[in-house]
Amino acid sequence: MMRYVVHSVKMLMKSAMQYRSSLLMQVIAQFVMTGGELMAVTVLLSRFRVIGHWGAAEIMFFFGVMQSTFALTELFGRGIAAFQGFIGRGEFDSVLLRPRPLLLQVMCSQLDPRRLGSFIVGLAAIWMAAVQLKIAWTAAKALLMAEVVVCSVMLLLGLFLIEATMCFFSVKSIEMVNVLTYGGRSTCQYPVDIFPTPLRLLFTYAAPVALCMHWPISWVLGQPMVVLAQGWYYVTPLAGLVFFALMAAIWYAGAKHYRSTGT
Repeated sequence: MMRYVVHSVKMLMKSAMQYRSSLLMQVIAQFVMTGGELMAVTVLLSRFRVIGHWGAAEIMFFFGVMQSTFALTELFGRGIAAFQGFIGRGEFDSVLLRPRPLLLQVMCSQLDPRRLGSFIVGLAAIWMAAVQLKIAWTAAKALLMAEVVVCSVMLLLGLFLIEATMCFFSVKSIEMVNVLTYGGRSTCQYPVDIFPTPLRLLFTYAAPVALCMHWPISWVLGQPMVVLAQGWYYVTPLAGLVFFALMAAIWYAGAKHYRSTGT
């Protein structure tokens, strides 16, 4: 199975590299766009040095983790994020004919190397924040951050699967799901505990970004949002895997109702 994934990624990357100048310009464009968001956050924090009980460098750390994980999600999961067009063009018909798992084929159908620009900005924000905060990195913290990234990517893929599932029933009027995907990225690049209770509940239990990302990160930063035994900070990110598994099951159920929409 992994050999199929690796082969698909290699082929898609090779295809993208056929137009290197175009790809480079698109990566730079993404870098500039996300860099603009970083500058906006920097300007905001220069005016309000503390938001809630979080300082500028700490908020920058949250920003960097969200941007980098979201970029990885769009880089490798573009097939799910762009599933509406996949259905509209009737390309899902050919997927049904191949002897491979449907969801895996969709995920491996597209690669978006442009998101490397956003990923670099996210890493830069994390590095700058970590230097300012003088985080004492240990093996336990590094392992937790790696788990946070993996589980957050799976959570974000699960959120995109909500929109993908709706495409089986309608290829129109599904933009409201962007409240949880792109809207969630904009919201959750800040610590979730600075928001009103309804938003905190939404992004803790319905779309568990706080469980996957914010609670563990707050522990790494030495200001836990929720006081738990240390071992539990390695458990809460697993909510992303559970959420993805649940959304994948719903997506497969929706696939049974698919009717070709191609022309």
